[in-house]
Amino acid sequence: MSVDLQTVKRVARLARIAVSEDDAERMTGELNAILGFVEQLNEVDVSGVEPMTSVTPMEMKKRQDVVTDGSKAADVVANAPATEENFFLVPKVVE
Repeated sequence: MSVDLQTVKRVARLARIAVSEDDAERMTGELNAILGFVEQLNEVDVSGVEPMTSVTPMEMKKRQDVVTDGSKAADVVANAPATEENFFLVPKVVE
C-alpha cells in the first residue's frame, strides 16, 4: 500500500491538522515507511502464538465481588447540617 500527497492532505484535513506543503511531502515518505513496516509484520507466522497483554506472564489481581455499604456512612454525613440515620435532611421545597 502506498500513500500519495493527496491522501496525506485529506487525512490531515479530517484530523483537523494544519499541514504545509513541505510537511505534507515529508509525511508522505514517513507514512509510506510506516506502512511498509506493517506489511513486513504481516509476513510473520504467528499461527501458534497466543495473544498476550504483557511480555511477562502474569495473572490479573482479583478481589471478591461483594456489595458493602463501604462502612463510611457516618463519615459521609459528618459535616452535614442535619442528618437522620445516616441520611441527609433537606427542607421541603415543593408543596
